[in-house]
Amino acid sequence: MRVGTLTIMRPRWKRAGLAVGLVALLAGYVVLLWQGPWWLDGRHLRTDNLEPADGVVVTGLRTTLVALGAGAVAAAGLYYTDRSLRHTRDRDREQAELSREAQVTDRYVEAIKLLASDRTVERLGGIYALERIMRDSPKDHLTVVEVLASFIREHTLITADEEEPAQTDRHPTEPVQAALTVLGRRPTVHEPFRIDLRQTDLRGADLKQARLDHIRLGSAKLDGSDLTEARLTDAWLQETCLEGVWLDRAYLGQANLRAANLRGASLVDTDLSQANLTQTDLSTARGYTAEQIEAAAVLDNRTKLPTDIAPRPPTAE
Repeated sequence: MRVGTLTIMRPRWKRAGLAVGLVALLAGYVVLLWQGPWWLDGRHLRTDNLEPADGVVVTGLRTTLVALGAGAVAAAGLYYTDRSLRHTRDRDREQAELSREAQVTDRYVEAIKLLASDRTVERLGGIYALERIMRDSPKDHLTVVEVLASFIREHTLITADEEEPAQTDRHPTEPVQAALTVLGRRPTVHEPFRIDLRQTDLRGADLKQARLDHIRLGSAKLDGSDLTEARLTDAWLQETCLEGVWLDRAYLGQANLRAANLRGASLVDTDLSQANLTQTDLSTARGYTAEQIEAAAVLDNRTKLPTDIAPRPPTAE
């Protein structure tokens, strides 16, 4: 109770102190108007039997003091008006931010409901609504990325007992493709995690010019996918099936392609700078040169290359 009493009393003491200060200031100002002319120019003014010339000086000095007082009052009024307006603006800004946050939350909830729908058109609406939220609200960027990645995993995860379908020309469903497209064109924001799409079946996916830096695609199936001009910096592609993919002009700098299957892949002008190609199968890949392979950081004697590119793969140290 004592602490609470002190907390309540402090503002009262402040207000009382301000009131006393204002009264003292007003009293001092009145005294200054009354005696100020003699304090300021007492050597030339009479105290009794004032002459007209003395009245002119006294009136002039008092008029100056009144003008100064009026200016001080106006300045104080402007200061408190500006302070009040600033407080109002801050309060309005806070209210607008709270309102915007509430709207984003409502939009997010509705988008998640659409994403969980059984209807393709509603799922697509949910995916593109999440993209809009990601762009309008940077603080929700990471959440939306994780939700979309989870959606893709849920619908494409390869199970241990899954049988290879007889039809090899496969493509992701329309909602999965939409989620991949949104992830591939998401705004550039620092992400403290890697998008996890390991062991997913993404055969035939359209990922042209997608930004997939640092993504985890280990043991995924990307056969026949189009990754033309995609960015896969520092991507994890260990044991990934990339048979017949288009990687023309793609960037795989520092990517980990250990034991990946790139048979029949197109690698025209693909940047493999410092990529890990240990145990990687490039035996029937097309369009690449010895210079591209030499730019890779790591190869070993199990890296499979065509004999016209390198009769014997270089051995990693």
